[in-house]
Amino acid sequence: MEIQNTQACFVQLWRMLERTRRLLRGQYKRFCIRSVMKLWFGPEATDNLIWQVCHECEQAGWDELPPPKFYPRKHRDFLKALITLRVGKPKLSDLDAAYSIAFPHSTPLNINKKKRKHTPFLFTEGKIEEKSYRKVQR
Repeated sequence: MEIQNTQACFVQLWRMLERTRRLLRGQYKRFCIRSVMKLWFGPEATDNLIWQVCHECEQAGWDELPPPKFYPRKHRDFLKALITLRVGKPKLSDLDAAYSIAFPHSTPLNINKKKRKHTPFLFTEGKIEEKSYRKVQR
């Protein structure tokens, strides 16, 4: 399997990940990093290579992965680690854009999105009260 550091290759990797999940589910096998790498690379996927990828993405090789359409962060880390070991450091913006192309109607990949500091509740004397908003007259 040839991996390149391009957005087109990243789109293929995301789609191949979903196809692999379906294939493993049809065979009643576990969808984990170890199984995916064994299918993609065959005998080239040695225990040492699998360990390096798992160590890079900080996941265990036998832990079952959720579907990539709905929970993309673990898969993003896995693909990032795989690309890093094979080609070099990937462009994360291209990897995220490739996810949006591969799965246009799925959960958005908002890794760097800032959280609001504003909370809709006020804390007064140990009680939580809803913040009152001014009603708009129509």
